[in-house]
Amino acid sequence: MTRIIRIAVGSLIAAGMTFASANAAVHKLKATLNAASEVPANTSTGKGMAEVTVDDATKEVSWKVTFEGLTGPGTASHIHGPAAPGANAGVIQALGAKGAPVTSPLEGKATLTDAQIADILAGKTYINVHTDMNKGGEIRGQLMP
Repeated sequence: MTRIIRIAVGSLIAAGMTFASANAAVHKLKATLNAASEVPANTSTGKGMAEVTVDDATKEVSWKVTFEGLTGPGTASHIHGPAAPGANAGVIQALGAKGAPVTSPLEGKATLTDAQIADILAGKTYINVHTDMNKGGEIRGQLMP
């Protein structure tokens, strides 16, 4: 009898693990970065693309940001939120090393909190790239699935 119970409990645990991992997902989001999306907008002809992958099981976020045509070298890049398009918000995650030049392509990964992941997946975050001429951000794009 004890062996049957152990087998049954083991099967339930295995099924629970399978169910939990079946609910985990990897999400891909993109953003088109431009000066018109900055708040306030500016006249830069710079443009870019951001691709972000979120693994909601591990809470890992990875990114690749490409850009060109900025008024000068990139000085910083971040994921900001929570904010709708047209609104500004604080930094959730720096996308480069502090003080290091920001060059295209900019790639990396980080582990974020549940709340930050939820904001990203809800479309409440944006990516921007800063320059000396546009310290508040030269190009920006809202992350969307």
